Amino acid sequence: QVQLVESGGGLVQAGGSLRLSCAASGTKFSIHRMGWYRQAPRKERELVALITNNRTTTYAESVKGRFSISRDSTKNTVYLEMTRLKPEDTAVYYCNTVIDYGLGNLGYWGQGTQVTVSS
Repeated sequence: QVQLVESGGGLVQAGGSLRLSCAASGTKFSIHRMGWYRQAPRKERELVALITNNRTTTYAESVKGRFSISRDSTKNTVYLEMTRLKPEDTAVYYCNTVIDYGLGNLGYWGQGTQVTVSS
């Protein structure tokens, strides 16, 4: 079964940096895209950044210029480099991957990693 293991969350002061990692395992099929979403308390889960198998990236407006997503396809791992963090970036960050099974795609979620930015 597909598993996503996230790491790299923690507590950081405003203006600091963190790097999140997410490794996908348990599949022999092609990974169409990987990405990060986040959910703050009392808010809906929102997209942070995506990267496709041809390395096209998408970012939320709120993180453009501060966050960078990258991918190591040989390791089925996606990274999120977060810089100039703000208190409003505080949330649980979830890794997401979409796998191409040929006849359709399925999405999977990681367990989430907490990012807390203090002011």
